[in-house]
Amino acid sequence: MSTRLTGHTRWRRLAVVMVPTLLASAALSTAVARGALAASFGVSPNSFTVSGQSFQISASTLDGRGFVQFGVLDRGAHASYPEALSGIRSADLYDLCQSVVQDVPVLGPVTLRLTSGSGGSPAHADRLVADSHDLQGDALFHNINIGQDAATVQGVPGVHGESGGFGEQADTVRIDDLRQQTRSVSAATFRLPGLHLSVQVGSNPCFDSGSDPSDHHSSDGDHADHHSSDGDHVSHHTPGDRRE
Repeated sequence: MSTRLTGHTRWRRLAVVMVPTLLASAALSTAVARGALAASFGVSPNSFTVSGQSFQISASTLDGRGFVQFGVLDRGAHASYPEALSGIRSADLYDLCQSVVQDVPVLGPVTLRLTSGSGGSPAHADRLVADSHDLQGDALFHNINIGQDAATVQGVPGVHGESGGFGEQADTVRIDDLRQQTRSVSAATFRLPGLHLSVQVGSNPCFDSGSDPSDHHSSDGDHADHHSSDGDHVSHHTPGDRRE
């Protein structure tokens, strides 16, 4: 089975995760404080203590094999954060950008920004796990199960949710114009060709969170055509090129 989100069902701002359910903030915060979500959400496989700072990740295209998704709680020093975990066994990310903006005394906003994977050589991650509270893009899944018990998903070895939790899995996933806001990311391996890490005074995030994903372009101004329509998707990241 192939599920393709096009026409009326292919949203320009596709929330691939279960974000609407997570955004009833007042009631949700109370439930988290009382531990009411623990049974269905559980603790994220990203078991490190998170700072709680939200940061951005964008890519012109994410191509992945082995996809799972379910709700989790990220644990901070003083709070817990409900997130939607997206796990991908093997992922290629074109025009990858990661940014976090923090206020620094005297200086004001300062941006830590990382870019990689431009010019046709994607960033590559194995066993990629991202806990996000907002994820947008144009998505294409193959052989997707929606509503599967989160404890039974098998797309990424060792990554599954709690019994009775709402989950989904797919054989493959592609997201064009990916825009993601997250609190934690981990990977077994992460290859970053053409890595550029910069610290800049001022606010220079990967994308404007209030704008349309279709307006996204890579930071280097050389946005490629590899996230065009399915019929002319260029050959340098066809399924045969993906790593296991």
